[in-house]
Amino acid sequence: MYCAVVRAALRPVAPHRWGRHVPHVFATLPPYAVAPTQFRFPALAALAGRSALGGQREVALATYMAARLAHDLLPGRELDPAVCEERAGAAKHWLSTVTLPPQVRPALVRLVEASNSGRAATATAVRGVIAVTAPQLDKAARLELDQLAEALESR
Repeated sequence: MYCAVVRAALRPVAPHRWGRHVPHVFATLPPYAVAPTQFRFPALAALAGRSALGGQREVALATYMAARLAHDLLPGRELDPAVCEERAGAAKHWLSTVTLPPQVRPALVRLVEASNSGRAATATAVRGVIAVTAPQLDKAARLELDQLAEALESR
C-alpha cells in the first residue's frame, strides 16, 4: 500500500487548462504572520548561511558584524558615542573568540575600532577589510561592502 501511495504522489500531473503550472497565487501574509526579517547586508548574511562551518562562514559572520557597526555611522542611524564604544568593545571580545585567518582578524579589529573614530576612518577600514577578505567573500558580499565604503566616504 505504501508503494502505491508513493507512486501516486510521484506521478506527473496531467495537463490541465493551465498547463503544468499553478495559476497565480497572491502573496499576502495572514494577519497573524510574522513580518519577514530585513537584513542590512543580505548577501553577507546569505553567504554565512550557506557556507560550511569554519573558514568562510566565520569570515562572513565576522565581516557582517563589523559592517553592521560601520553602517550605524550613516546619517539617520547615529548612536550615542557611549553606546558605540560599548558595542565596539563587545565586538572586539567576540572577534577574539572566533577562529579567523591571521590576515583577516587585524583588519576586522581596525574596522571595529574605527567605528568610533568617524566616517572617513571607517571607510578606509572597510576598504582594508574588502582587500583582505576578497578570497573568502563572493562578489555580491564584496559589492555590499564597497557600497558601504562609498556611502561612508560620500557623507
